[in-house]
Amino acid sequence: MTSVAHHPREILLGAQAASAALPVCDHYSGVELRMRKSLQLQAEMRQEFGHCVFDVTLDCEDGAPVGKEREHAELVAQLANGAAPGARVAARVHTVDHPAFAQDMAIIAGEAGQRLAHIMIPKVESVDDVLAAERALLAAGAGHLPLHALIESPAAVHRAFEIAAHPRIQSLSFGLMDFVSAHGGAIPASGMSSAGQFQHPLVVRAKLEIAAACHANGKVPSHCVVTEFTDPGAMQAAAARAAREFGYTRMWSIHPAQIRPILAAFAPEDAEITRATHIISAAIDADWAPISEDGVLHDRASYRYFWQVLERAHQTGRALAPQAQAWFANADGTQT
Repeated sequence: MTSVAHHPREILLGAQAASAALPVCDHYSGVELRMRKSLQLQAEMRQEFGHCVFDVTLDCEDGAPVGKEREHAELVAQLANGAAPGARVAARVHTVDHPAFAQDMAIIAGEAGQRLAHIMIPKVESVDDVLAAERALLAAGAGHLPLHALIESPAAVHRAFEIAAHPRIQSLSFGLMDFVSAHGGAIPASGMSSAGQFQHPLVVRAKLEIAAACHANGKVPSHCVVTEFTDPGAMQAAAARAAREFGYTRMWSIHPAQIRPILAAFAPEDAEITRATHIISAAIDADWAPISEDGVLHDRASYRYFWQVLERAHQTGRALAPQAQAWFANADGTQT
């Protein structure tokens, strides 16, 4: 049996292993009823798949009523602390220059830091914003928490590599709607649609810059929302393009109906899963030396790719052969 010290994830991914375990879907909700339903749905799907296939991010930025930011932050902390065992819960706080930011961090990170997977910081413009958020984490006694940053302006896209390089950052997300509106009408409204966002050159460039910055720094690129939430076909088509053409390994959901289409779009095909299982099994038998598969050479470079196929299959709830199931005995992908 594969030991922890010789698990494929550690051997092939090394320092990248920590970030590779993020679920492919990040589901946002900010109204109390929807936040509670999201956590319940996560628990139900965790039972169905055996592990969390999406994160639930409880939203302060778009969820807190004006003037009731404290009450909303307290609710978020309460919901996080009351989430089911094994839940993956995060929180999006207000921007670092918002009057409620410090309060959000003190309440949410301070009271529920041990139950949170990460904190999302919206409208990050530079590393200075990351440093401000990090100071707030430390002041709240939650120095263990990673930060996710939402890139929403042309200037932030310009600094994406610098932001992604900060060790506290685990993931960058692209904020499509704010990015388009930041151009003062230079990008038409169609640039915010499920199809148009993949066609306008400035939007395409921003998506690619963010994805490249993440991959250059071992971080997770998370794709933006699709606002046509009643159209699962549009959702799955956009998710498929994000995954296959733009290098994204994670995507936002803003409606429960979007979660399964995202999982389906980011999942590998059955034939690819079968091939990856065969190659990784043969590599383990060869003690990670090069092998031949139907006359094609494979070594650690291609092993790394095929292991990532299996990780993505696990993250998206696809069926795995018994030998591959053993590699994912625990939620973190390690074997006991």
